[in-house]
Amino acid sequence: MVSACNAQAFEMIDAWPEWPYFALCLYGPSGCGKTHLSRIFSDQVSVLTHYPYKIPCLQAQDLTLEAGYQAFAQNKCLIIENLSAKINQEAMFHIYNMYRDEGGSILFTSQQAPARLKLTLPDLQSRLNIVPAIEIKEPDDEMLSALIVKLFADRQLNISPEIISYMLKNMPRSFSFGNRLVAEIDRISLARKRAISLSIVKEALDELTNNPQGELFDL
Repeated sequence: MVSACNAQAFEMIDAWPEWPYFALCLYGPSGCGKTHLSRIFSDQVSVLTHYPYKIPCLQAQDLTLEAGYQAFAQNKCLIIENLSAKINQEAMFHIYNMYRDEGGSILFTSQQAPARLKLTLPDLQSRLNIVPAIEIKEPDDEMLSALIVKLFADRQLNISPEIISYMLKNMPRSFSFGNRLVAEIDRISLARKRAISLSIVKEALDELTNNPQGELFDL
């Protein structure tokens, strides 16, 4: 699903290997599709390089220098997900240099731009500062509507346009909230043993927005 909120990110993924730099970072809120785009990138690399397997994907918090070397031996393209300040910075520094100097490519995903990570290793921070970073913004109505339809379809549920319209008018513009709202609507529907209706949607909205601890969604 491509709309204004993620079009630039999709275009850059599609442009590989003609990137302006060896690395790229996609950043945005939880649930905005960063992982999905990284899988598209993996498919793109496999097709263009005739590499029959998914390219390596490492979680930033689990990063080690050995894992970086093993990934590079497997493929010169690498995905590093959930980049944050809570990483092995020395390992990241050497992996960054290896892929840059040996003609590799790295796709990072993060909830914030690399320049805002406030790393304690200055040499790594200065390198990440120059990585092109593209923000995936919160969804517009077009994207949010498509997301809601897909989330219900994944649960084998068909929802009326009236319900979708009501949800769009009354919910925060948030990928994460959309995911959790659909889950809550489905939970209430199953508990009540009733088809999804406006009253169930209203109950789900009340349950999420009145949660005093704010644990059920990210605004």
